[in-house]
Order: sequence, then C-alpha cells, then structure tokens
Amino acid sequence: MTHTPLPVALTVRATAEAHTRSPTCPCGASRTLAHRPDATVVRHAETVAKAHAPGTTPAALTPRLRTAAALPCLLLPPLAETPVTLHDRLVTFWPYGTPVDPDDPDAAPWEAAATLLAHLHRTRPPTGLPPMRGPEKAARAVAHLKGAAPAATSAVRRAWAALPAWARAETPMPDTATLCHGDLHLGQLVRHPAPDGPWRLIDVDDLGVGVPAWDLGRPAAWYACGILPPREWDRFLGAYREARGPAVPVDGDPWPALDVPARALTAQTAARAIVKAEDAGRALDDVEQALVDACDRMAAVPPESAPNRAK
Repeated sequence: MTHTPLPVALTVRATAEAHTRSPTCPCGASRTLAHRPDATVVRHAETVAKAHAPGTTPAALTPRLRTAAALPCLLLPPLAETPVTLHDRLVTFWPYGTPVDPDDPDAAPWEAAATLLAHLHRTRPPTGLPPMRGPEKAARAVAHLKGAAPAATSAVRRAWAALPAWARAETPMPDTATLCHGDLHLGQLVRHPAPDGPWRLIDVDDLGVGVPAWDLGRPAAWYACGILPPREWDRFLGAYREARGPAVPVDGDPWPALDVPARALTAQTAARAIVKAEDAGRALDDVEQALVDACDRMAAVPPESAPNRAK
C-alpha cells in the first residue's frame, strides 16, 4: 500500500475541516505554509491544519491548546481544543490569520508584540500547564552542533557552557508562576480576523510557565548583535514597559534581567545557523557570522544575573 505523504494527507484533513465549518467554502487551491521536521502546516481557505513535531504528546499539547482557547484576546484560539492523530503526528486546526509582512520591516508590529507579551506575562497561568520549553529547545539546538566549522562551534559551546544551569535546561527555571510564550519572534504574530483584525500570538508548542525575560531574549539578542536597529529595540522595550510587563524593571537598565536569555538565544540561533550552513555546504553569511562572533565575545565575559534570580 502506498503511504500518502504527510503534506498531502494534511491537506485532505484541512479541506475536510474547512468544509465542515463552512459548507459554502470558496475553496481555491490549498497551500503548504511550512514543511519542516518539527512542523507541517497547510491552509485551505480560512482553515489551517498543523502537524506538530514527532513525539508531541496529548498530555503536553492539550493544556496549551486550552490555554490559547481561554485567552482569545492574546492568543489565536484553536478551532478545537483536542488534537487529532494523522501519520502518528498530532494535528490541530486554526483560523487563518494574516502574518507579518517580511518585506515591509518598517511596518513590523514591535509595539503589538511587546504589549501582547506584557499582558500574557501578567495573566495567571492555568493549573497543570507545563514549563515553557525555551531552554529545552535551545539545549537541543546546541546539542545538534557538528564539527565541520570547529572555530564557530567552539565559540558557541563556550558561550553556552558559561550560562546558568536553568538556561541550559539542566535544572528547573527559577520562575514557575509566570505564563510565557516560549518562542517569541515576529513570525509568531498574525492578524485575526484577516486582514484588519488585532494582532494575536500563535504557536503554542512552547507555551508554559517560566522566566518571562526569555520571551524578550530574541529581540534583545538581535539588538546586542547589531541585527535589530536601536529604534526597533526601543519601540519593543518601551511598549513592554508601558504595558507593565514584569520581565524587566519599569525603568533603568534592563540587561540584568535580559542578559542570560539573550545569550542563550544567541547561542541557539548561532548553533542552528552553523548546522544549516554545514548541511548546505556553504560558509556562514554575514548575519550568521555576527551571531558566532557574539558568542565568541560572550564566552570571555560572565553573564549578568538578575536580582533574586537563581543561577
């Protein structure tokens, strides 16, 4: 018997789900939005189907889906709170939202992202929500480093080794009471309902309780590495503070809180860049090299530790 490829089977399920919810579905061509080892996402009309990473369990995913359903003012709510199984992968269904336009950086919704994060961090997490998976994902990325670029790999490993144990997913996080997204970047926002609705956070795979500064860590890392311009960083940080986000002080130096997450996410992104370049048989590009250079600098200077944060 021929095994139907996952994107094809997922498209069939997305189409059936769309037609169930809207018998007058305008249809048109279905589209694969992403097809990676950790996720396959397809769209049919206004319905999106996502096959989650292999090994994802209902016990881990279902409470995250229920949290998104309970917070539609912050997170895009799923169309159903219980996943289904397809090709041994858990599948969820979502309404389609308009993503951030990567070709229009001036319109990037930094203020919206920061405000949503601040409100998420101030929301009481539901009982039974798992830990935020950010450190776990970073540790996995560093563990996947290969040896074809020894200087770059050494810089990342040295920067990683200098981090506190919690940031390397070796001990529990020092905060277990704050609701976090776990993987914040601009690709995690969509407008809903499309095209002129409010921005909402998407992708609940890493949602959980943990250190809220982790959610600010990737923009902070990009700023520190010279990838994110100061104006955009100021917009993001200012909006987060204005919304009374708890991850950083309301004024003064934010880096004692942000330094460790920013370093961890720099190491994670650099590790992924090295593996990607090696797999493609090419040298690191300028942005990727900037991340590795940042790791080299970080390894020589111990990370800061926010007040009352355990190492």
